[in-house]
Amino acid sequence: MRKVVLGFILVFVLVLNVNAQKAVLRGTVSDLETGETIVGASVFLDGTTTGAMTDFDGRFEMKNITPGNYMLKCSFISYEPQKKEIVLAAGDEKNIDFKMGEAVVHVDEVKVFARANRENETMLLIEQKEAEGIKESIGAQRLSSLGVSDAASATSKISGVTKNEGSGDIYIRGLGDRYLSTTMNGLPIPSDNVEKKNIDLNLFSTDVIKNVGINKTYSVDGYADQSSGQVDIASKSFSDKTEVELSAGTGTNMFQNDVFGNFRTTQNMSNSTLGFFSGSESLESAVKNESWNTLDYNFPLNRGFSILGGKQFNLPNNDELTVFATLSHDNSFDHNKGVFKKYRGYVLDRSFTDAENYKTSINTTGLLNVNYKINNDNSINLNTLFVNKTTDELYEQGRNGEGYYYDQIPQDTATFMRDQNIKQTMILVNQLLGRHELNGRNTLKWAVGANFVSANEPNRIRNKVIMLEEDKVFFVRRTYFEQSKSYQKINDFEGNGYVNNQIRFVDEEKKKLKVDYGVNFRFKTRDFSSLKRAVTTRETATSIDNLDAVLINQDLYNTGLLDYQDQAREDTYNAILGVAAGYANAGFKADKFSGNIGLRYEFDMLDVEWDVTNYLGRTGSLNKPPYHNFLPALNLKYNLNANNALRFAASKTITLPEFKELAPFEYVSPTGQVTKGNPDLQKSVDYNVDLKWEMFPTNKELISVTGFYKLINDPINLAQTRGSSGNFFYANTGEQANVYGVEFETRLGIIKAK
Repeated sequence: MRKVVLGFILVFVLVLNVNAQKAVLRGTVSDLETGETIVGASVFLDGTTTGAMTDFDGRFEMKNITPGNYMLKCSFISYEPQKKEIVLAAGDEKNIDFKMGEAVVHVDEVKVFARANRENETMLLIEQKEAEGIKESIGAQRLSSLGVSDAASATSKISGVTKNEGSGDIYIRGLGDRYLSTTMNGLPIPSDNVEKKNIDLNLFSTDVIKNVGINKTYSVDGYADQSSGQVDIASKSFSDKTEVELSAGTGTNMFQNDVFGNFRTTQNMSNSTLGFFSGSESLESAVKNESWNTLDYNFPLNRGFSILGGKQFNLPNNDELTVFATLSHDNSFDHNKGVFKKYRGYVLDRSFTDAENYKTSINTTGLLNVNYKINNDNSINLNTLFVNKTTDELYEQGRNGEGYYYDQIPQDTATFMRDQNIKQTMILVNQLLGRHELNGRNTLKWAVGANFVSANEPNRIRNKVIMLEEDKVFFVRRTYFEQSKSYQKINDFEGNGYVNNQIRFVDEEKKKLKVDYGVNFRFKTRDFSSLKRAVTTRETATSIDNLDAVLINQDLYNTGLLDYQDQAREDTYNAILGVAAGYANAGFKADKFSGNIGLRYEFDMLDVEWDVTNYLGRTGSLNKPPYHNFLPALNLKYNLNANNALRFAASKTITLPEFKELAPFEYVSPTGQVTKGNPDLQKSVDYNVDLKWEMFPTNKELISVTGFYKLINDPINLAQTRGSSGNFFYANTGEQANVYGVEFETRLGIIKAK
């Protein structure tokens, strides 16, 4: 990991050393007679390919211009072209305005190459207005103005999207993790938590986000495992300005409950440096020699820093290479205290009046983007994302001596339970994307990705004791594993990619006909292993805060009063997901009517083999044939006028079971809830319908109303195995589920600055 961090640091050093001053040119184009601004006017430097088109406010901007003498030209159909001689020096930021008069002669066609700034809210609204499907986006500029710091909060600013407080989980139209998909630059990215399908969006700070888009309707060029929507994070790249930024901050919310001076962490934090765990490789050594106690952390100050920079290199033959990189690191602390009660039937099974949880989070995120523009028709883009997420959680219940377990003997004993666990997830996402304009009517796009995930719980410590007398703590011996340490290791790999070709048969302002066709694939593997070691003893400790006096007492081992327990063998499962698909999509426009219709064939294969303790015979595998899916999608749009439109969408999608939902491994939560996979689980088939009205009063304003309906066949849910027991498993819980609702969105400027 030091090599990865060193690599990012070297990129920043390169950016600092090659920083060169360029010039910036801005201005406004307006009508000479009326003073109204002109949208879509072409402004360019004669003899170069540097240019821009005016936005909805009639403004243009060109950055990173080499100093020199230029002829600046401006043109727009039905207006007399204009030109101005300008001189640009290093570091200049000039403002040049054009006032256009009506033309009485023919204006030759001018071809201008300009980059669309997809961090800008105006540009994103233009894309939303022109999109064939129901898509909503929010860019970096608006995120900054709203004070938003991460992708999870960004999505919550979009209608129909809610964020779960305290996590990066989001819900689209009331549907959560299972029915979403998350991509970065159009390619799948892995989850940082193997209990979930999608990555924690809190990990994506605004330092790495160009914009966040949500497609609420399905398009056949995307993977079918989605129903409520697809979240796509467009990662940031060089933005026509050389810059190096450094930011840092600190704060705390730990003044309640006298926590600030008494915050605690697990023993594992003694083996963690900047979120990288380096404890014992031997679980037996951890049980016999390493501490079972907790640690004090007296000043839990949230803190973090970030650094970013970028640079453009002009190469021979007008080639262009840009580099952008960012690195961020943050620590945060949370504390929760309350009551925990669990009932079995109508009987109180467990009761704790002082359940308490301490959580320490350490996140490191780095992004590197390299874009090679071969010419105006060909470019290649490389993205590398590195994430290290470490979460340390200390959970206790029964410290006040009032802990109650129904099946404890005797029942009136004061039971205390503690769970210490550190989870470290390292993610490496690599993407290579290409775009090629083969001719004026043919665009080829391709991409390949390779994702690596290592998700480890290297030393989970669990204790269950009884406080019968003052200064006398008894170690529960109901099973051999009440005083245990365990590990869980997961390694995932995914390869994915696509090839898409678009042919434009008709490409006029009011008449269009195009066809997109292509293929995409995913191949994902998982290797899972878990092992538990424990000790049993009849000896007693004097305090729940010093269990080490007994549990790592070598004299007790030597005399046989401390008994080491060894789980027979590891619990394991190995899983494979294979997806291969081909699709075709026809898009059209005829005056006010436009849309697309497409069909996708997708082959989905799931294979899991396991060797787990709590499965009859221990070993087993899925006997499930591959899924063959034919998935249609329809998107229609009718423009009532220039700023009003009606949209209709219908599609068929699927919901595949996750690896953890199929493998019959039992995971026990800190509170004792047991969750088990189900090899008999089947996919869900989903049908989706949307109807939307939208109006754009101005270039920066929006009003829309959307009604939606979803029919989910064989929905997947978490269900209890035996009445009201604490055992749960994943199941197809019914024949159908219905989801419907209405969304209303407004984005209006109430106060306008002059």
